[in-house]
Amino acid sequence: MSTSKEDIRAKYNLTDEEFDVIDALALRPTCEHCDKALPPDAPEARICSFECTFCADCVERVIGNVCPNCGGGFVPRPVRPARNWRNGNYLGAFPARTLRKHKPVNPAIHAAFSAEIRPLPPEKR
Repeated sequence: MSTSKEDIRAKYNLTDEEFDVIDALALRPTCEHCDKALPPDAPEARICSFECTFCADCVERVIGNVCPNCGGGFVPRPVRPARNWRNGNYLGAFPARTLRKHKPVNPAIHAAFSAEIRPLPPEKR
C-alpha cells in the first residue's frame, strides 16, 4: 500500500483536512510506558485526545488517568472495523501504525507534574 500523503489522498480522493483526520487515528501498536502490544482490536488500549496511547493497567496504576504528555484524561480506544462494512472504512484500507512509541514515564516527574491536576476530573482540566 502506498504510504505517502499524496498517494493516499489521490487513491481515496481526500482533502487535506480529511487526510489529517484519518492520519490522526493512528492506532499505535504499543503502550507508550510499558511497551505492551496493543493490536487494533485491543480492548485495554486507552487514548487521550491527542491519541497518546497507553494500556489500561498503566493508565490506572502508573499515571493515574493523567496523560504525561498533555495532562488530559483517557478513554478506551475505539476498535477500527476489520471488515469493510461500508465505504472502504476499515482496517485493511487504513491499517494501524507499526512504529512503536516507547517513552516510559518517570514516576517521580509524573507525580510532581500531575499532583495539582490529578484531583480534577478530565473534563475540568
